[in-house]
Amino acid sequence: MNNKRAKEIFNSPNMINVTFNGIPVYIESVNEDNNTAKIRFFNQSNKIDEVSIINLVEH
Repeated sequence: MNNKRAKEIFNSPNMINVTFNGIPVYIESVNEDNNTAKIRFFNQSNKIDEVSIINLVEH
């Protein structure tokens, strides 16, 4: 994924399927300066990680 698309998904009112390493996630925020996103895992709603945007996959 790229920064532009990650930002579009983050700002979208619709639920868009995104995964990180095959695990469904929500995008919590996007940092365009360092190409990262904070993500929250569906199955572990209390776990938030900061990952490289290129590792996010839209389905």
